[in-house]
Amino acid sequence: MESVARGGTRWKRFAVVMVPSVAATAAIGVALSQGALAASFSVSGQQFKVTADTLDGEGFVQYGALDSGKSGNHPVSVVGIEEAKITNLCQSVVVPVPVFGDVSMTLRAGGKGNDRVEAKKLYIDADSMKVAKPTFNNVDIGVSVDRTTKGPGPAKGDKYAPDSFAQQAESVHFEGVKQRAWATTAGTFKLSGLGMSVKKGKHECY
Repeated sequence: MESVARGGTRWKRFAVVMVPSVAATAAIGVALSQGALAASFSVSGQQFKVTADTLDGEGFVQYGALDSGKSGNHPVSVVGIEEAKITNLCQSVVVPVPVFGDVSMTLRAGGKGNDRVEAKKLYIDADSMKVAKPTFNNVDIGVSVDRTTKGPGPAKGDKYAPDSFAQQAESVHFEGVKQRAWATTAGTFKLSGLGMSVKKGKHECY
């Protein structure tokens, strides 16, 4: 599979495929590993939404892949970050319950300053990503996914075409992050000020 590079020096034009965003996985039961997706990794068939005020990442890579589950195959843009710090993280997932109706689980964490969410070897599989103000430092666009050097590299077990299109950067800064994702994994996830709520109906982050 190939992801699509957008724009030359106008970074906002390809923010949809470039911007990494994050999800606190505890609320939806996605297992954390040592920064790599296991070969048997299967998505649940439900998407979740995530927002963040800011995200600062060291070591960034992005490439196209395919997530699989009982609901079928899902083309995704995978973003990998060696180390990420996030402010005001919100994650929401809506679960349809027979007879009862929709139930929303919402998770929030990470204030400002020293209370930011911290993650290492973070991978995000998303099919919709937007950012209001993206900044990329020392960007390489069009490198082989198997030859990236600035980020954590492709996740083990990911389904992608060998030597397919990838993008990488030494560091990134994003403001106003919104994403719709299928899965997130991380080596470690520090959720400062963690809070979760469960409510009837649809109560999403955006």
